[in-house]
Amino acid sequence: MNNNQIDKKETKYKDALIKYSVNIGKGTRGPNNTITDVEGVRVGHYTLSEDHIQTGITAILPHGDNLFKEKLTAATYVMNGFGKSIGLMQIDELGTIETPILMTNTLSVGRVATGLVRYMLEQNDDIGVSAGSVNPVVCECNDGYINAIRELPIKEEDVFKAIENCAIDFEQGAVGAGTGMMTYGLKGGIGSSSRLVEFGDKTYTVGVLVLSNFGNLSTLQIEGHKIGDLIKYEIEHEEKGSMIAVLATDLPLSERQLKRTLKRIPAGMARTGAHFGNGSGDVFFGFSTARRINYRETDDIISIQVINENLIDRVFNAAIKATEEAILNSMFYAQTTVGREGRCVKSITEYDELLRAEFT
Repeated sequence: MNNNQIDKKETKYKDALIKYSVNIGKGTRGPNNTITDVEGVRVGHYTLSEDHIQTGITAILPHGDNLFKEKLTAATYVMNGFGKSIGLMQIDELGTIETPILMTNTLSVGRVATGLVRYMLEQNDDIGVSAGSVNPVVCECNDGYINAIRELPIKEEDVFKAIENCAIDFEQGAVGAGTGMMTYGLKGGIGSSSRLVEFGDKTYTVGVLVLSNFGNLSTLQIEGHKIGDLIKYEIEHEEKGSMIAVLATDLPLSERQLKRTLKRIPAGMARTGAHFGNGSGDVFFGFSTARRINYRETDDIISIQVINENLIDRVFNAAIKATEEAILNSMFYAQTTVGREGRCVKSITEYDELLRAEFT
């Protein structure tokens, strides 16, 4: 099975929370309830899951054409900077993104960045010759609790595999970069969700994908239910994890409006019980597919559409709801995983009877 294909035996149900009658806020989800509901966006994984190696790469393609030649408006927001991501500085300076966004483990950022540069060089023979350099975007969380992170198993060529696997349908949970991640002391990883918003007579999409690796069990809550207090589990971690979030939309947002929206992602995290500890690296990326920016633009003046700022609360609310649900999906899709030194991290679905009793 290709990593981007949903295995029905593993996934069991398309919308993980529906099984427990959990509905995250008001609002309409996109048809797939993932970031790929934004037209053109694709997600793919490369997974390494064998004994003490539990890690991988997740790739997000903002559109299907040459991203270096047709850049998109983008922004970043660092809520807590305990992290080693690459590429933020140029995005903040220029307000554009020009490569896929890759996620991996902390110690593999450099190798994945080199792999991404190699990929971009193959796509663009003018980089480093007549077009200057390229800004690879790589972000990370630390999966060292169950992954033998010191062995550096991720290779440059694995970047190509993750990108090749990109598709509309993709797995969530313990897959790709999320293979070794933990959330609230339980299994976490990759999660996604989307919301539709109305502007004028058109419907637009706000999609969020998270790499969740934060929190301790005692603070976990779902729709106000303090689930962490109900689950008796022997592992209780100090809050020192991280979360990466990528927000995509087809709304015409400026880079400033994107950054304002990214600043609402922590509200979605808090609704699941996040306390944002000292060692938490919470880094967020956002892009709009509404306008492509030609890297050899010749016009002196360029017209740019943006939404009415007085209506931006609609976008904020969509981002908050999609983030909250994406985090929970990263947990409910993830299976129990055994990794380094025989350490076992349980899936929240191991507590099926408890969850049913609480919600249904």
